[in-house]
Order: sequence, then C-alpha cells, then structure tokens
Amino acid sequence: YYMFKKYINENKDSFFKDLFKLISFDTVLREQAEVKEAPFGYGMVECLNWVLKLGEEMGFKTKNVENVAGHIEFGEGEEILGILAHLDVVPTGEGWTNDPFVATVRDDKIYARGVNDDKGPLMECLYAMKILKDSGFKPNKRIRLIMGTDEESGSRGIKRYLELEETPTIGFSPDAEFPLIYAEKGIMSLNIVSKEKDLDIVSIRSGDRYNVVPEKAFAKLNKDLNKEFNEYLNERAYEGEVKDELCAYGKRAHAMEPKNGVNAMLRMFNFLSLHLDNKLVKFVSKYLNDSRFNDIDLAYSHNEMGDLTMNVAVCEINENGGFVGLNLRYPINWDKEHFFEVLRKHASEYNLEVQLISDSLPLYVNPEGELIEKLHKAYIDVTGDDVTPLQTIGGGTYARSMKNAVAFGAAFPGREEVAHNVDEYMYIEDLFKGMEVYIQAIKYLG
Repeated sequence: YYMFKKYINENKDSFFKDLFKLISFDTVLREQAEVKEAPFGYGMVECLNWVLKLGEEMGFKTKNVENVAGHIEFGEGEEILGILAHLDVVPTGEGWTNDPFVATVRDDKIYARGVNDDKGPLMECLYAMKILKDSGFKPNKRIRLIMGTDEESGSRGIKRYLELEETPTIGFSPDAEFPLIYAEKGIMSLNIVSKEKDLDIVSIRSGDRYNVVPEKAFAKLNKDLNKEFNEYLNERAYEGEVKDELCAYGKRAHAMEPKNGVNAMLRMFNFLSLHLDNKLVKFVSKYLNDSRFNDIDLAYSHNEMGDLTMNVAVCEINENGGFVGLNLRYPINWDKEHFFEVLRKHASEYNLEVQLISDSLPLYVNPEGELIEKLHKAYIDVTGDDVTPLQTIGGGTYARSMKNAVAFGAAFPGREEVAHNVDEYMYIEDLFKGMEVYIQAIKYLG
C-alpha cells in the first residue's frame, strides 16, 4: 500500500499535465449524424484519439471503435474488468470565472468543465492502471478502461461499443459518488406537444438539455407585458430583465435533483399563465411546478431508491404550437402504465399530446454480492470510512449498460454536487485519494 503512495507521488506532475490537456478539448456534443467519421463532433474524435495515444505511450493496448468509443487495456485472461468512463461534457453555460476549457487551480481545487464529470475520474483510473502495471501487478483478467463519447445525451457510443466488442464480466463507472452506488433510477424523457395556434406568441424557448435544469427562459410576444413582467420579478425578487423580449433567469443543476437548481422556464410559464390563454402554458403552470408530481397526484417513492422526480427541461413554442420536454428519474416498481394513463388524461383535457422520447430502465445490483463487497473494501482500506452507507442515485451512469456493474466514486461523501454547474471543480486531494481507491479496487477485482 505504501509502495503505491510512492508511485502516486512520482506520477503527480505527469498526471496534472495529462489531466489539463484532457480538459482542454471542447467535448460538448456536436450532432452531425451525416459525418460518419465524427457523428458527435470533431472535437470528440480528437480527444478520444489523444487519450488512446496516451494509453499507448503508457504501454497499454488500445482500440478505437468507430470514433464513438475506445478502450485502453492491460493484462491477460478470459474475463474483463470494465472501467466505464466518458469524455463528453455538458454545455458550459454562462458565468464562468475562467475559461471552462482551461484548468484553473484555485483554493486547492481545479476548476474546469468536465474535471468532476468525468475527465478527472477517467484520468484517475488510467493512472491507477499505469501505477499497477509499473509496479509489476499481473492481473488474472483483462483490465479495460472503456471510454464513451455521448454519455450526457443518450449513451449511443457505449451501446455501439458493446455491440461490437466483448461485454466485460464485471465493471464499475467512476461517475458518481463513493462509497458506492448499487442502484440507479430509470431515466425517461417525454414531450408534451401542442398544435394550438396562438398569435400572442412569437417564441418561447428555454433549456438546452433534458438532463439539466434550465437557467434561462425567453418569451417574445405580440402583446406588451413588459410592465407586468417587471412587477412580477420585483414582487418575488426573481432574477430577470426586459430586453427586446422577456428574460427569466434561474440556476443550472443536474436533472437528477431539480431542487438543487432554479428552473427559469417554470418562472416564465407561471408569469405567462396569468396573461396568456395558451393551453400548454396553463398546463405546465398548473400541473408541472412540483418536481415530485404532487400537483397532479402522481407522486411515487421507493424505500431504497427514493422519489420519482421530474425536470421541466426544454421548450420551443411559437404561434403554431410547440412542445415542453420533461426528464423523469424513476425508481424500481413504479407503475408506468398508471402514470401515462393519468398524464395523458389530463393532457388531453388541454388538447395536448404526450410523446415518449426515450426510456432507460433502472439499474439494481444486489448490495450483498462479491463485486460490491470488494469495491467497498477498497474504499474502506483507503479512507477508513466504514459508516457512510452505500447509496442509490437519480443520475444515470454507464454502469446501467451492463448486468454486473455499479457506479463507484469519484466524489467523496460530504462534497458539494457540482457536476453540470458553472464553475465545476474538484479538490486536488480527492483526485489522488480517488486514485488510491481505484488502485485497491482494480487489485481486488483483478
């Protein structure tokens, strides 16, 4: 164990250099399905190839899979331990203190988009593999760091990877929290669609991703509500302004807990519902303000996995209609049929249609099993923390793409949730403590 501490110290400078370089790639998804060699953007491919080259330089075997995923591997054996991480990041949002793609060190933390989710943890795992290999560790299975490129928007890269490559026997994803996540909620996106003609509306728009609480909402109208909007903002002490359109401001957050953010779209809709006779606006304002569906009597909670939650995420509305997109996180044993029956019934009363966009089923791995026992032991070995309970989350990781995988780290208990936020950061000490945990975990599982 102390030998590994020595190896970590010897590798610190090169770790920082490589992490800062990884952060410098702008890997926000650029949809370009027609470009076969870079369907998620050229920046993504450049980043993937750079990491694979780094793996080669460290003495690992590497493989690029159709420019949407790849792996770095060492060891021999029939079985594979898969470490599943991602290179893509969510859009930066506005208001960063420094350039989000330049790593900035301040107050013992590194600030950058992706340093927490998931480039820092990915680099921790790569260096854990390097240190084990350099120290002479000979695993009884192949240790494979698998990297995808669109985890934040559908995980198509990892799905394609698993279609073409062997599925690992066991695995973990360093994309959540320690000590360990043994269950992840299902993730569903759906749209509430309107075909109503409304000449009062030029455009209402908000949100850029289903998995982010929208921080801005804009309404351009053929009706002068400037005075009323300013009064509405002042009375409630809300952030916003009137330019050539009405602008409401909130706070971004990860959709797995909408209460951590401030939903600008809901603020806008609650105002507009007082002054417009638009059915979609009225429906959202009446039924979708509460992230637990209490306003529509569809709340559900599970004793281990917690509440069904809902993020009102994106909207585009004009004079011919439009849609509002929702992102749900749901526990196991949720009655989906009943939910859709009730939602569709209420929507139809407003002449609205409910369309399912995507549905990723929940993950539940037996917390008593060997995989979890060994990962938990690795965590306790390094931290001495045997009291923080194993968890379930509303976020989704690559772990759900396999039968026998869980999310493991990289955030330590008590740390603020900063993934997807402006000024995302990671404590420097956590990067190296996490690396120690991953070294122990790979050793136990390999």
